[in-house]
Amino acid sequence: MDIAARHEFRVLASAHPKLPVLLTAGRLARRLRKVPRIGWVTSDPLTARRILNDPEHFTLLGEGGVGHLWAQVLGDWVYEIFDGPGHHQLRSRTRDLFTDENARHLTDRVIGPRLERAGAELRAGATVDVADLARVLVGRIVADLLQIPIGVDDDEPYREIFATGEELASLALGTTASTHLQPETVARAKVIVARLTANIAGTWRTARPETVLGRCRELGLEQRQAEGLATLLMVAGTETAASAMARTVALLHDTGTQHRLFREPDLLPDAVREGLRVTTPAPLIGRAVAADVTVDGRLLRAGERVLMLTWTANNAAGGFDLDRGYLPDQRQLWFGAGRHLCLGAPVARAEISGLLRMLLDSGRPWRITDRRYRRNVLIPSYASLPVSIAA
Repeated sequence: MDIAARHEFRVLASAHPKLPVLLTAGRLARRLRKVPRIGWVTSDPLTARRILNDPEHFTLLGEGGVGHLWAQVLGDWVYEIFDGPGHHQLRSRTRDLFTDENARHLTDRVIGPRLERAGAELRAGATVDVADLARVLVGRIVADLLQIPIGVDDDEPYREIFATGEELASLALGTTASTHLQPETVARAKVIVARLTANIAGTWRTARPETVLGRCRELGLEQRQAEGLATLLMVAGTETAASAMARTVALLHDTGTQHRLFREPDLLPDAVREGLRVTTPAPLIGRAVAADVTVDGRLLRAGERVLMLTWTANNAAGGFDLDRGYLPDQRQLWFGAGRHLCLGAPVARAEISGLLRMLLDSGRPWRITDRRYRRNVLIPSYASLPVSIAA
């Protein structure tokens, strides 16, 4: 195992000791295999894509789907917005908020100044913890999207925003076998949601139409629904983006490909795509079987569940390689597929691009001076990844 693969393995194992075992053994599942206590498992990208593109037979609202999990916390309206008639309307009317162009404008405006400061610190000889920086940058994006008022230009409030999203997401730990939450877990989650959305009532009526809250208001969503969507945005867009940012920096360092990227900066989009493919921050995607269906010669019955090992499917192509190019089988499987393809994908790509561009603008390769992995978390990631400019 090369150095990059070893560190990625440790990132996964630190998040959950059994995770790398599941993802590695999952290769044996190939197209589709039934596993006791888990259900159907696939590590094949084409099978996963077929399931994700078949809303008639698969849903995220039943046992095994993320919608089922969050409906217990946020209420039954989740069923309408997540996979019901309101889902298509919501996505179609908010899609223009998250185009590649708008994502670039958003990141330039919101995190551009903080990245400039980090770059200046590196050029001055300081060490910058890119794992912590990634969490701060994501916290700034979330604060802007949800119009969370921050009175000072300091990193700590944004770390707190990130930590709140992480705390809420962590409640999904241990739901691989079942998405039914214990009553005490639901009660704890509702307290976190109330704390997270406390300011929305004040900004709901005044939020500009180009913001997420403003657009939801104009769509006719109720305030409580907007609060729920804000919560889900926090959960989906915090840990995953920060994880991919720091881990991509580490992959470029550990594979030595940062040197080529300095020579050929036009390869930046390839570096972002490969970073997302290899890290696949959300390594598992679950769906409930809504109606009997035959997939790859196996009969899946309503009420059963399917677990797609997206990390395994994406990494079957091999390790990080700037020359790998577009993979038609995987496509953007790290963002999901079908009607639930991650709406914030352009923002995630823009965040990673901004961080890498800051490092490239330093003019010299970076070196990792130390690293620590986050333990017992939902999304595998680095706790600390300090870098400095190589002499």
